[in-house]
Amino acid sequence: MNYKKSLVFVSACAGMLLFGIVFLSLGTVLTFVRQQYDMSELQVGSLTALLPFGILAGSVVFGPVVDRYGYKQVLLGSTLFIFLAFEGIAYAGSLRVLQAAFLLIGFGGGIINGATNALVADISPESKGANLSLLGVFYGIGAVGMPVLLGLLSDKFPYASIVAGIGIFVLLPFIFFLVVRFPVSKNSHGISLKEVGRLFSAVLLLLGFVLFFESAVEGIANNWATSFALAVVTPENTFALIALTLSNISLVISRLLLGFILVKVKPNTVLYFCWSCILAGSLTMYFVHTVAGLYTGMILTGFGFGAGFPVILGYVGELYPGFTGTAFSIVITIALIGNTLINGLTGVISQKYGVSHFPLVIVVCVILMMIIFAAAFKKMKLKIQSEGEVKEVMV
Repeated sequence: MNYKKSLVFVSACAGMLLFGIVFLSLGTVLTFVRQQYDMSELQVGSLTALLPFGILAGSVVFGPVVDRYGYKQVLLGSTLFIFLAFEGIAYAGSLRVLQAAFLLIGFGGGIINGATNALVADISPESKGANLSLLGVFYGIGAVGMPVLLGLLSDKFPYASIVAGIGIFVLLPFIFFLVVRFPVSKNSHGISLKEVGRLFSAVLLLLGFVLFFESAVEGIANNWATSFALAVVTPENTFALIALTLSNISLVISRLLLGFILVKVKPNTVLYFCWSCILAGSLTMYFVHTVAGLYTGMILTGFGFGAGFPVILGYVGELYPGFTGTAFSIVITIALIGNTLINGLTGVISQKYGVSHFPLVIVVCVILMMIIFAAAFKKMKLKIQSEGEVKEVMV
């Protein structure tokens, strides 16, 4: 081992912080760009489509590249993409430049999200889920910090200067990545299509479809909770925004606690507990149409979101240690597709039956996750037994 784990972990956390900023970038700067460039609804819609498309593309690309060339170049490249994108958003002279910037920031964000998760899994021979949970804390900090920062500075500085300043901040992790030594590539000889094909096992696909629904419920909660609150609970926008903030804070607390709990408690037990929290929170919102019910439901669901990605990615890292990047790329891509499809389905349901039914979509998704994970867990144990291995993280 020719690298320091502590420095590499700090690097991964810095990268995940950037992804949190990227993931919330569209919503926080959309008002600015709409006013700055006098954009139509159709033009705004093009931006809302390009960011997730960029994230999906980055998620597809990062895995094979990481496994072939290692982490350093990938992290440096994705950080540079994000820097250029923020500067492009700040100083775009045309809609085309603005669209390119949103596509680029999504692409860089998708790469850095996948690469940092795979990196932490690779440097964690034990307690992968615990370390991935701690990594996820920094996503929450970035996601919460971006709108707070813009809110605090928007009265004192022009939006363009704030966004450009955030771009400059991105260069700090870039410099850190330059000086840190990362794990070397595990497949410097290259990766054959036959090797990639072997990754598409029933276990990996089942775990991918667990994240398909996990990503969907997290996206639904963030995208539809405000509309639900305004339509069903209270017309006061402040209460809706507080509920969303409480959910994000609860997620950060959950990931922080799980960083310690997963060292001592079996990951599958933690997973079912967190999913039960999501069920309880969603049913509370569906049946209790008060501000207190809304807050309680959002806190419970936010807390429940803490385990899904860290635990499932931890299992993937254990099962495919030689191709961590590519395996992560596959399951994260499946997860992002789920986010897009189920969010679209929720829109159709809300339009036809009312947004009051959105918590029930979450309930159905969680039940499906439990069923799929039970099948995946059974196959994981059989895989371990057939290979003659005993890994405590699995059982």
